[in-house]
Amino acid sequence: MLRVRDLKTYLYLKRGVVKAVDGVSFDLASGETLGLIGESGSGKTMTGLSLLGLPPKPAGRIVAGSIELDGRELVGLDEDVLAREVRGRQIAMISQDPMTSLNPVFTVGNQVAAPIRAHGLAGDRSAIDLAIHELERVRVPSAAERASDYPHQFSGGMRQRVVAAMAIACRPRLLIADEPTSALDVTIQVQFMDLIEKIQADTGAGVLFITHDLGVAASLCHRIAVMYAGRIVEMANVDKLYADPQHPYTRGLLDSVPILGRRQKRLQSIKGSPPDPLSLPGGCAFHPRCPHAMDICRREAPPMVSMPDGGQVACWLKVDSTA
Repeated sequence: MLRVRDLKTYLYLKRGVVKAVDGVSFDLASGETLGLIGESGSGKTMTGLSLLGLPPKPAGRIVAGSIELDGRELVGLDEDVLAREVRGRQIAMISQDPMTSLNPVFTVGNQVAAPIRAHGLAGDRSAIDLAIHELERVRVPSAAERASDYPHQFSGGMRQRVVAAMAIACRPRLLIADEPTSALDVTIQVQFMDLIEKIQADTGAGVLFITHDLGVAASLCHRIAVMYAGRIVEMANVDKLYADPQHPYTRGLLDSVPILGRRQKRLQSIKGSPPDPLSLPGGCAFHPRCPHAMDICRREAPPMVSMPDGGQVACWLKVDSTA
């Protein structure tokens, strides 16, 4: 359904150029959930915004690469075409902060109905009826009455459900969920993950699930792509990646998470900090923090290689082993 190849999105700032997304490639099938994980600043959200053609203006722009949705190239499409035919209709996004995503001066029902009207799927009255139906689908209690309420009258979990209703109102082919559980407590997180799975089962949409929560990704995703400094460094089936991570960065992320039932005196951590995006190190961007760094890691960026188990990894240790 979705085919992304060598996508590059740069931010042109006064201090220099930030390569926020630097050669990202992946595929996503209908009904599949691909998790995009990594530390803050790794390029996860910028990848999602790039799929919508919405890198932050005026600094951001897609400088290279291809984004194909059902065989249609999106990179280079006219802005009016993107707004009219793609955003909300074919690709929709659930953002991580529902309070800033919702307009405080409009009722919830009108905001869910807005994309329905914008894409000509129904008139004013019918759009409200459809909006109520969408609120019911995301399990908002007493949806018909609550549709006339305002965002501040909803709890954080309910506001997140409203944002989800807006996203699925036009039955998009691709749903981008950007840290949708980060502001929710654990109980509501579980409910919201169940909701995402139900939406996917009902609509057949592909889901790009952006998160830094490895536990949430493990329970919801079919495959995981690990990002670091604007690039995907490893991608694999969720079970294989968690059982046997191939990239040192992936292993470091997993080792930093406590495991239920295992006694640990001290959690492991990845030494150092993520690199300055305006001054990335040469070669592999992870090499200053990597315990296995070699001379070639400092000189050249590793290519993405396929592993025997079907995964992919960009690491010189694995390039040597698969050569």
